Amino acid sequence: MRITVFRRLMTDEFGAARADVLSQDHVLSGLGGRTVEQALAAGVPAKEIWREVCVAFEIPPERR
Repeated sequence: MRITVFRRLMTDEFGAARADVLSQDHVLSGLGGRTVEQALAAGVPAKEIWREVCVAFEIPPERR
């Protein structure tokens, strides 16, 4: 998954403002205690990050 696709999924799910805040501030245990932005910077694949976001926020399977 490309980062641009990941960012679009985040915006579609949470809205632009909330997606930005979540990416920068919300620490996800499934990402080793990192935020989305920290995980991206560390080279974690966007698809893996999206899976962890889906689990953390209980996004229904049809929108994953």
